[in-house]
Amino acid sequence: MATAGEESQTQAGRHQEVGHKSLLQSDALYQYILETSVYPREPEPMKELRDITAKHPWNIMTTSADEGQFLNMLLKLINAKNTMEIGVFTGYSLLATALALPDDGKILAMDINRENYELGLPVIQKAGVADKIDFREGPALPILDQLIEDGKQGSFDFIFVDADKDNYLNYHKRLIELVKVGGLIGYDNTLWNGSVVAPPDAPLRKYVRYYRDFVLELNKALAADPRIEICMLPVGDGITLCRRIS
Repeated sequence: MATAGEESQTQAGRHQEVGHKSLLQSDALYQYILETSVYPREPEPMKELRDITAKHPWNIMTTSADEGQFLNMLLKLINAKNTMEIGVFTGYSLLATALALPDDGKILAMDINRENYELGLPVIQKAGVADKIDFREGPALPILDQLIEDGKQGSFDFIFVDADKDNYLNYHKRLIELVKVGGLIGYDNTLWNGSVVAPPDAPLRKYVRYYRDFVLELNKALAADPRIEICMLPVGDGITLCRRIS
């Protein structure tokens, strides 16, 4: 049986990367992806922000480096210009988005905690992309309702959601109106630490167990929604892309 110290070292090895949420069976394989594909191409501002976020006690909340690279390329592929992000934290995925958008691109970014966002803001400013970001502090639902009331339906090319899982379905009801036909919504954490396939009596962390049912409900709803095409990817902690078709 491993000693407490050995277990601690094992855990440290498994989760040494900021935002490590890989669902790969092999940590060595995940490390290979990071060191071969991600880190050599990671823009310097994103590396700096990742290092800053590493010192945050809740650094596990950040978007992983491989998912940041994926989002950056995806946004370029779809030529996104007007985007939205719900759940910002220190802004790693926000920076990945801002760097991918054209000079006149815009991001409406929402988070209940401005303090975390301001940790990364100096890096975002130094990268020269702060003018693309309209940050709103507070709950997202009232802002989304106001956008709909203001007639902004179909005006967003891409929307990324990495926030309170118990509100994902409430977000979806509104976002499906706000994203354009042909546009994408990305829901993060849809495999939720792999807990979506865990047996009912599996030993799960309290927060993982609490949100699991909400994630399962979302996944079921997205799979049955005729207004979208979906693709669930095992990147990071699972991301489901939804392309609006009607």
